[in-house]
Amino acid sequence: MAAMASSKVVLETELPGVKLLARGKVRDIYDLGDRLLIVATDRISAFDYVLPTGIPDKGRVLTQLSIFWFDFLREIVPVHFLTANVDEYPEPLPRYREQLEGRSMLVRRAQMLPVECVARGYLAGSGWKDYQRTGAVCGIPLPPGLRESEKLPEPIFTPATKAQTGHDENISMEDVVALVGQDMAERLRDLTLRIYRTAADYAESRGIIIADTKFEFGLVDGQLVLADEVLTPDSSRFWPREGYRPGGPQPSFDKQYVREYLEAVGWDKQPPAPPLPPEVAERTAEKYREAYRALTGKTL
Repeated sequence: MAAMASSKVVLETELPGVKLLARGKVRDIYDLGDRLLIVATDRISAFDYVLPTGIPDKGRVLTQLSIFWFDFLREIVPVHFLTANVDEYPEPLPRYREQLEGRSMLVRRAQMLPVECVARGYLAGSGWKDYQRTGAVCGIPLPPGLRESEKLPEPIFTPATKAQTGHDENISMEDVVALVGQDMAERLRDLTLRIYRTAADYAESRGIIIADTKFEFGLVDGQLVLADEVLTPDSSRFWPREGYRPGGPQPSFDKQYVREYLEAVGWDKQPPAPPLPPEVAERTAEKYREAYRALTGKTL
């Protein structure tokens, strides 16, 4: 892989002569025909709004961690990742090296399936709220008396629909069957849980609990592939194993500082989102870097 460029906050990429397909909350996606260029910027969203302040190194962590996991999981599932070496990108991309180095990847274009494949191993977030209300998570009954952040008896598959804006909506296995058919629904469930167990066992050996995560799958020439980002602090709930105590929320390797700051300043969660002080952005950046170091054994 090519060497990393020096860190500089990138909020938006501009690649003249390359067709922009989409600009998401974090990623800029460019259309290269049967391939896509995915660039992870340093944008950060909270409470469904993108903030005006970027998080140093965030896009590089998301990209490098996804590449690490794509390689780690290749024996379990085919992946859409091709290369992150800018020298191997088609023209005119290499001339935009400064924007792309370390934070971009060339991938096979997939026909994405309309399901967010969520695996939960612990009771947290919307799962905890659901359990308090119903004794189940997404309709899956759980034993009574579980505490917030408690490890579940077995990991569970709790799919959701992809929302372009706002929160994804939890759906049932029956809904997944209606969207993609019985065989594909079962493949998605079984593969999601297998990937989660494999990754969670590895992460625990590195001092990180993966409480829950979401995967996206697509089809390339009829073959099911793992796509998008994989097991990053943006798509997963990472907790430090040391100090883990069920019975309340856990510290996490993600945008926790950002959320806490926005709550503290009393933002009404309506646009425009307020900027972040440099110390909040840097503390958040350090959490992302820490997760990368712990899981890969490398520094950016």
